[in-house]
Amino acid sequence: MAASQSRRFVAKPKFNAHPFAYHQEIDLEITTLTNLGSGLGRVPLPGAPEPGSEANAGWVIMVPFTLPGEKVRARVYRNYRNFSEADAVAILTPSPDRVEAPCPLFGRCGGCQYQHLAYAEQLAWKQRQVAELLRHMADWEFPVEPVIGSPRPYGYRSKITPHFGAPRERAGRTDGDFPIGFLRQGTRFDLVDVPRCLIATDGINERLPAVRAEVRAKASAGGYPRAATVLLREAGGQVTTDYDAVITEEIALERPLRLRFRAHDFFQNNPFILPAFATYVRSEAAASGARFLVDTYCGSGLFALSAASAFERVAGVEISETSVAFAKENAAANGIANALFLAGDAGGIFQDIDFTADETVVVIDPPRKGCDEGFLQQLFTFRPRSVVYVSCDPATQMRDLCHFKTAGYGLSRVQPFDLFPQTRHLECVITLSR
Repeated sequence: MAASQSRRFVAKPKFNAHPFAYHQEIDLEITTLTNLGSGLGRVPLPGAPEPGSEANAGWVIMVPFTLPGEKVRARVYRNYRNFSEADAVAILTPSPDRVEAPCPLFGRCGGCQYQHLAYAEQLAWKQRQVAELLRHMADWEFPVEPVIGSPRPYGYRSKITPHFGAPRERAGRTDGDFPIGFLRQGTRFDLVDVPRCLIATDGINERLPAVRAEVRAKASAGGYPRAATVLLREAGGQVTTDYDAVITEEIALERPLRLRFRAHDFFQNNPFILPAFATYVRSEAAASGARFLVDTYCGSGLFALSAASAFERVAGVEISETSVAFAKENAAANGIANALFLAGDAGGIFQDIDFTADETVVVIDPPRKGCDEGFLQQLFTFRPRSVVYVSCDPATQMRDLCHFKTAGYGLSRVQPFDLFPQTRHLECVITLSR
């Protein structure tokens, strides 16, 4: 039997019944939120020392969609070596910060974690989580600024990518019956049908029904031989579903900045907070007193071009040659003459930069996985005066901060931005100086 066939018949691992039976119900108090957005509480185990003693802090249970201060009844569905996961069966004592989630799919769709939490409290918890990550992962005690919130807590997201399953997953369903949407909460493959997404822009939601109808019609005609993803992206008041479409985003800075890029390229997906976000990065870079700026992972040039007027010269470095081509076009279209963009080799990011390191500030905005060791080695060899580190994942950012500390950099400012209301995600801008 072929390996691909035999895998179908491999039995699922048996449920680990320690310390709780499958679907055992437990009452507990939620004391905090994890950085994944789940509520966390502790319960005593039979025969264990009293909770709160040095020998027993209590067994950890994580319960999604619960809030600190709430007493809940939870049903255990998985035990790990040192914690359990459970679903909330009932909220026995609700938090005063609990609100009614406006989306009927909240709790099933895995896209949002915080619609049940008042927005001001979302910001407070995100600030606290950055401080805790900074303390526990980077071993740094440093004040974290209050999170700068999004002007729109809903209707802000300018790009969504709903997906649907392969033909075998659609087999037996009538036309229009298969789900087109996002992963179900707590699963890796099961999809929830999403006819409307409340965190997406109005323009995307207006276009979404027609796109879903087109997908279903093509699928019923035998199209889509495999699972697929649909792109909807709004820029300049227009919504496109073409991955290769060239679109334009205008950002209202000290003067409007118009940036062109392909619809599938990386670009920040909350245009409503983007002016404040880009202005802050510029001001932190300029506050270093450096004459030059290097924007690594520069994409189509957002930070380099928005900061260019504050420096004698700026350089953007990006591995993607197509992104570099857009960055050059954007510099010319916006009349910015002191910006240079380079398609840098991963092994020589700074080799074509002739700026004096002592007079240079570097902006880094890596992907969610953070900076790789090769990049950090090159950065520390170059030894810029200051670094403004932008990250969409504070956990990997804090991991990288350990290397900055070893290289002799200290913290100047930690400023989170909430580009992703109703979700556990955020952007964090950390300024470091040598």
